[in-house]
Amino acid sequence: MSYLMKGFKCHGPAMCKIAGSLFKAHSLKNTLDISKQQFKISRASSQLSSEKANSYNYIIVGAGSAGCVLANRLTEDPQSTVLLLEAGPKDTLLGSVRLLWKIHMPAALTYNLCDAKYNWHYQTRAQRQLAGRALYWPRGRVWGGSSSLNAMVYVRGHAEDYNRWSREGAPGWDYERCLPYFKKAQTHELGPDRYRGGDGPLHVSRGKTNHPLHRAFLEAAQQAGYPFTDDMNGYQQEGFGWMDMTIHQGQRWSTASAYLRPAISRPNFSVAEKTLVTKILFQGTKCIGVEYVKNGQRKKVFANKEVILSGGAINSPQLLMLSGIGNADDLKKLGIPVVCHLPGVGQNLQDHLEVYVQQKCTKPITLYSAQKPLNMVRIGLEWLWKFTGEGATAHLESGGFIRSEPGVPYPDIQFHFLPSQVIDHGRVASTMEAYQVHVGPMRSTSVGWLKLKSSDPNEHPIIEPNYLSTERDIWEFRQCVKLTREIFAQKAFEKFRGPEIQPGNHVQSDKEIDAFIRQKADSAYHPSCTCKMGQPSDSTAVVDPQTKVIGVENLRVVDASIMPSIVTGNLNAPTIMIAEKAADIIKGLPSLQEKNVPVYKPKTLETQR
Repeated sequence: MSYLMKGFKCHGPAMCKIAGSLFKAHSLKNTLDISKQQFKISRASSQLSSEKANSYNYIIVGAGSAGCVLANRLTEDPQSTVLLLEAGPKDTLLGSVRLLWKIHMPAALTYNLCDAKYNWHYQTRAQRQLAGRALYWPRGRVWGGSSSLNAMVYVRGHAEDYNRWSREGAPGWDYERCLPYFKKAQTHELGPDRYRGGDGPLHVSRGKTNHPLHRAFLEAAQQAGYPFTDDMNGYQQEGFGWMDMTIHQGQRWSTASAYLRPAISRPNFSVAEKTLVTKILFQGTKCIGVEYVKNGQRKKVFANKEVILSGGAINSPQLLMLSGIGNADDLKKLGIPVVCHLPGVGQNLQDHLEVYVQQKCTKPITLYSAQKPLNMVRIGLEWLWKFTGEGATAHLESGGFIRSEPGVPYPDIQFHFLPSQVIDHGRVASTMEAYQVHVGPMRSTSVGWLKLKSSDPNEHPIIEPNYLSTERDIWEFRQCVKLTREIFAQKAFEKFRGPEIQPGNHVQSDKEIDAFIRQKADSAYHPSCTCKMGQPSDSTAVVDPQTKVIGVENLRVVDASIMPSIVTGNLNAPTIMIAEKAADIIKGLPSLQEKNVPVYKPKTLETQR
């Protein structure tokens, strides 16, 4: 400014005064502009520093069956910083599993299936083919996710499920490249072999009760012409045998126990509970972090490498859609700005439906007496004292897989046997001495969807499973009932068999069986496939075979939602495998592989058994 004043002369005091005033005003304006610029630079610098302090290499959304695995494996590298965010609470009370026995006592599993504190409590839309019923879908909202609520059955599925995934657009996910990750995760109490793992974090055991009704069930199945298999997760899935369970030393062995707690003291690992992620943050199509709500306060946190969604088959697609990734037309209707048009998000919903066939037992050997108040206290005290007794098992200790008809190449029906009666998800107490089998088709052709109800993250999405929408599915269910009745009619059950409770002897014709199924079939709690893995050229795919969300950067989904199609069995073990394999992909490691592992095939497909 001074160089502008050198040639200026004052002509009289008034002019000098005016000139002085103009100079002062100009100086003040310039000083203010400089200060404003400095403030902006300072604020931007402060914001960058704050973001850096509030930044991690990886943010994992959901501390469930997949999220806990990823958190453990990614923090094995001390240079990788990881933040794990969970909407629900811890699975311990004051650090004790005993104080939160409702989760950790295996026999107490029905308590949390119906407890909103640890559970998202979803409901489907009214199902036209199920007498207009809306079905209850419990999903875990707690450390361990649904592995802290489930029945602890460890089933991997059939080898051909994974070979099918490879054909469906997920190369690298065939059986020989998935089996090593099942083994890596597992320590089986019977020791390692070609199919079982021996030094993984996930402890797997067999039932200890040797209950006479379990023995009768396995004997009856063989009398009906089905083989016995000594490991349905090994060489031969087809047949009946003893179930593997995620129970260790009498306690539920969830992914929180197996993976999360052993990693929690690592300095590069942070975990937050009761934290609801409401939005994924983007710069253009690059994912940079997430927005979340904790204690009523909305906050942001940033990832300098990747955000990984592990919320499960409902929460992961819901969060994608809330963040602008999904069918553009649907998002626009809700006023959500579109980041990426990806129409497959929330589509391809698949689940297992099942029905209970129940028989009255003529001898007082079922779990009916164990459910009386005094006995429950006795069982509870023994478990609290030494983790043993009837509280130390979920009692689903035997089961099997069979083919529904000749020509089916591998099993498509699953059985879980229980020496007790379950009514309404366990919300109603058993009324008599009884036993039952849970039975249902494994690869139904009915496919559903889920969509946002609104842009409010707290509002549950619309869930449409579209159950029993094909004639094939209705026929398979009919077969389930007929084949179960045939097993229950064998000689092995003679000394235990009372009248049939459900469906009941009055239900005999196909029409009557169909009506029973429509009234009583329920979810086996296996929602999946809503963020389908496939090729970028597939308009229905959401993630590629490297688990990256198609069309955006630095965002992955790793959970049961990325299955291209549902597997033959329960979903917890496959979800853990998916996370183990994805962890190696994220680390840039080559896939483990085991070639030429033998898998049982029936001698002929001309017969059903």
